[in-house]
Amino acid sequence: MAALKKTGKKTTKKVTRHAQLAYRRILLKLSGESLQGPQGFGIHGETIQSIARELKEVHELGVEIAIMVGGGNIFRGARQKGFEIDRSTGDYMGMLATVINALALQDALEKEGVFTRVLSAIEMRQVSEPFIRRRAMRHLEKNRIVIFAAGTGNPYFSTDTAAALRAMEIKADVILKATRVDGIFDADPEKVSGAKFFAQITYGDVLNQNLKVMDATAISLCMENGMPIVVFNMNQHGNIKRVVLGERVGSSVTPALS
Repeated sequence: MAALKKTGKKTTKKVTRHAQLAYRRILLKLSGESLQGPQGFGIHGETIQSIARELKEVHELGVEIAIMVGGGNIFRGARQKGFEIDRSTGDYMGMLATVINALALQDALEKEGVFTRVLSAIEMRQVSEPFIRRRAMRHLEKNRIVIFAAGTGNPYFSTDTAAALRAMEIKADVILKATRVDGIFDADPEKVSGAKFFAQITYGDVLNQNLKVMDATAISLCMENGMPIVVFNMNQHGNIKRVVLGERVGSSVTPALS
């Protein structure tokens, strides 16, 4: 629990800095499915509250947190089955779904006492700020969690690609990709019992083996800019904190194997 320091009429939060942080500015890629919990659709209250509490713990270490949130729990755009719809229209609908998730996550975080800003690539000023790179960085510097919504604002680009793009723009130290499994495997471990686990893998091997870490555009962008990726199990509480403190958690995607 962060200590509170009273200064006149205002109450400000004192953040405890940790000297041993492996990453001080992170971009967390959070899928919409991460918010649906056991119900399998929509937003599950207990799940989103648990995520908010975990993010608060990490934030209180002094980590600057940006989040790219997906919308698959509400609408999956081009992958929507049994619904004939133009690709661009479907993608825009998916972007709007991410705004709903971003607002829900913002509300959960602020109930935990964490100042949060939603920045949307599609302008809707009544509920969010427009994405401006310098504004996003300023929010981070002022100890606010930033939630990016509406992807890149363009159809045909996934929120994976948007996460990679925003990570470069805000000069993040790492992309943390939250999943339902323990990291990167050569097959879906939920379907294949003998799937091989990769504790560390290169960008090139991810692309060559067509591993479903992030889409190819996102991986290529990270490879070109040397942005490390850590893929981990979001369902295990405390994993984000373990990653930022430098513990070996999940799988790492790097330029070369160490």
